[in-house]
Amino acid sequence: MAAAIALRTDYDSRRLRELAKHSADADQVRRLLALAVVYDGGCRSDGARAGGVGLQTFRDWVLRFNAAGPDGLVNGKAPGQPPRLDQAQRGELAQLVEEGPIPAVHGVVRWRLSDLVQWVMETYRTSISEQTLSRYLHAMGYRKLSARPRHHAQNREAVEYFKKRLQTA
Repeated sequence: MAAAIALRTDYDSRRLRELAKHSADADQVRRLLALAVVYDGGCRSDGARAGGVGLQTFRDWVLRFNAAGPDGLVNGKAPGQPPRLDQAQRGELAQLVEEGPIPAVHGVVRWRLSDLVQWVMETYRTSISEQTLSRYLHAMGYRKLSARPRHHAQNREAVEYFKKRLQTA
């Protein structure tokens, strides 16, 4: 059996309980109180039981506490996946959207998400979904705009007559 890892000497049970009183993080409070049991002279099994965990998890708490103090007992946010496009690439995308497509070069008369996804793939060799690209554009301040639909065989005189009739009624 391995030797127990000693707790930091710059803290005691009274100070840990005081920190636990003022903490807003429930998990940190539970961990601080479990460590306070050991500082009071209890064995590691008592501390693990007080924290509601096994000995290995309690050992991990001791290592985190020794390395970073009470702040080490707060659950950190997972870093997540890195963004598909960095800031420079997003800037180029924004410039492309602002300038609009050139039909002879890009083969489209207006940008759709599928066109921009294809452009990103051709330019950066990065696969990106339309949903992710839409989220990037939304974060950059762009909104989906669409023209009001108009039928190709619409009779303008009939529309004007209809509008005039409604106004006089």
